[in-house]
Formats: sequence, C-alpha cells, structure tokens
Amino acid sequence: MHKLLTPHPKFASEAEERAFWEKHDSADFVDWTKAKRAALPNLKPTTKTISLRLPQHMLDSIKAAANARDVPYQSLIKVWLKEKLHSH
Repeated sequence: MHKLLTPHPKFASEAEERAFWEKHDSADFVDWTKAKRAALPNLKPTTKTISLRLPQHMLDSIKAAANARDVPYQSLIKVWLKEKLHSH
C-alpha cells in the first residue's frame, strides 16, 4: 500500500525553504524508496585554511622542490600529503 505524499509548497527564497525543511520531515513529501544515488563529479571539496609552522630550512627545501616542478609550493605540499595519506 502506497503512502499518499503531501505536495511541498513553492518557496520564494532559499531561506524560506530552509526554514520549512527544518520543521518538516521529508518522508512526508518524498518517496525515498525511489531515490537514486547521485554522482556529482564537478563538485569541489571545501577547503580550510590552516597555519603550519615549519623550520625555515624545510620550507626552503619544499620551495626549491616546487620550483623545480614549476608548481606553487602549497600545491606541492597538498600533493605530498595526499600521496602519503593514500599510501597507508
């Protein structure tokens, strides 16, 4: 037996829609048994700025390695961190 779904209202703004969904359960409006997994290949991950203190000689070595590869040193650090994380 299918549950009758309630049609959701039209929203004038994103803020109005957000307020609505904070107070309502989506199960009353959406048949989740028909949901499909979505792929979002172009979605960029959120980044967070951090402060990292390194010895000057280490930073100089990183900058030299980045310069030899013609990439920004921050980008090289990210690549190295990602490689190290995936190697474990």
